[in-house]
Amino acid sequence: MHRRIVLAIFVLIVFFSKSNAQTDAPRGWHLLDLAKDSFYGISLDKAYQFLKEKHRTSKPVIVAVLDSGVDTTHEDLKSVLWRNPKEIPGNGIDDDGNGYVDDVYGWNFLGGKDGRNVTKSSDERSRVFHHFKAKYDGKSIDTSALSVLDKDDYILWKKASDQLNFSSDEQVQLMFIEITTKAIKKHDKVLRKEMGCEEYTCEKVEKFEPVTRTAREAKFGYLTCMKMIGVDADEKNTSTISDLDEEVEKMKSNAEARDIPPIDYRADIIKDDYYNFADRYYGNNDVMAGSGAKHGTHVSGLIGAQRNNGKGMDGVADNVRIMMVRVVPEGDEYDKDVALGIIYAVDNGAKVINMSFGKSFSPQKRWVDSAVHYAELHDVLIVHASGNESADLDNKENYPNPWLKQWNTNATNFITVGASSDPKISGGIVADFSNYGKNNVDVFAPGVRMYSTLPGGNEYGNLKGTSMAAPVVAGLAALIRSYYPDLKAIDVKKIIESSVTIPAADIISIRPGTKDERVSFSQLSRSGGIINAYNAVQMAEITKASILHKPAPTNAGKAKL
Repeated sequence: MHRRIVLAIFVLIVFFSKSNAQTDAPRGWHLLDLAKDSFYGISLDKAYQFLKEKHRTSKPVIVAVLDSGVDTTHEDLKSVLWRNPKEIPGNGIDDDGNGYVDDVYGWNFLGGKDGRNVTKSSDERSRVFHHFKAKYDGKSIDTSALSVLDKDDYILWKKASDQLNFSSDEQVQLMFIEITTKAIKKHDKVLRKEMGCEEYTCEKVEKFEPVTRTAREAKFGYLTCMKMIGVDADEKNTSTISDLDEEVEKMKSNAEARDIPPIDYRADIIKDDYYNFADRYYGNNDVMAGSGAKHGTHVSGLIGAQRNNGKGMDGVADNVRIMMVRVVPEGDEYDKDVALGIIYAVDNGAKVINMSFGKSFSPQKRWVDSAVHYAELHDVLIVHASGNESADLDNKENYPNPWLKQWNTNATNFITVGASSDPKISGGIVADFSNYGKNNVDVFAPGVRMYSTLPGGNEYGNLKGTSMAAPVVAGLAALIRSYYPDLKAIDVKKIIESSVTIPAADIISIRPGTKDERVSFSQLSRSGGIINAYNAVQMAEITKASILHKPAPTNAGKAKL
């Protein structure tokens, strides 16, 4: 879900359905107010005005971002990054004794002790299939004779085996992606030569006036392709081509996954004993991780980029410290890293954890569940993106999730977020790629044309996805916990879900993943609405007052010992 271009899922829709006309949205539209600005934003300015009128002051809140990495040099982030107060930078000593040496900004669970980093990984489905292949493939298995854990492993392997066949639809999708990528590269080569530059945006191509027929054809072809795949006007050619190449490589790997085991980059670089959860002190402190920090940097900016400094953009929360915990490679995350990342965040003081990633297999879910429960016991709120497959999560598995199998209950500290839009941006109020679910998605938040920080020190740009919607919710959670520190994670979750903007009854959306199936927006999540910061802080004020005036417990009614 953290992949920026989701062509592998939507390419047929892209090529065979007409695209919605888009209106340029103002940068930061997601922070605006519906009544004042006519955009389905989160009414953030009104929230801050309310807090000012109530003379509320804030306390810093640590938000852990479990992601791909962060640019620690970025002009809009460096002042809000968490710095471990117990660690002396660069001395090669574990000063705070937590097992992680020089973890100044957080920790990189995808790093090796030699300084190298895992940037790519295979999909979890392939890892599951090949891990258990020798044990189960071609054998008659009596599940009644298996232990509980072995039975779970067999069921998981059977599911992976059934899904691992590269379908005819996927073959067609790969063909279209390869054709599109080849065409874009052809036009790009001409445009770079004719425009005299190596990097450019669609905006720049629009303004370019070609003098040759070849250049005119390249301009028309390039812009047509960009519109078909939904690339924003300020997206750079190099970034788009890189994303497409990664998608093609990923799909080709999936096509070969049944016969060829995935490359184990982890064994070469990290060198941990993966199936031993007690082996947890691996990785390194490189939270930038080279060129892999695009996703995490963008997410971090949406949560808490320095506000009102006249640079770039404003985050949601104004008194936040971003802790980077790197667990997201290009590919599926490892359950062990996710679980240890959550525990690391909790142990180092995070009160909110943002997780903008997900997958459809979780073989070590018990580890992740234990970590989520650990966060629950320590009053830490977890915000998770629902995913970008246009799927109904009431009928499709997506991990991590709040269901704690060992305890046979849902975690009370877990919010699942879908991505909303605005009719003036994409023709509808729900993002066409967003997962949804009346029972298993809690709220929606803006996730289309999201302008935020990018690696490079002073770079910014638009991305889209539920990956961008989740940090808007995490930012709001941090805002509430900052100004109302007495409120517990369960209180903040309830406030966010109960204070949503519920669109008018006549707002009918196209169900994500369909061309014309109409559905009420209220049927796509538990709350039926889009988060609203102004409503949330008003409710937080009332909740705080009710807590302060709650009678102290007495001994009345207690059994005598």
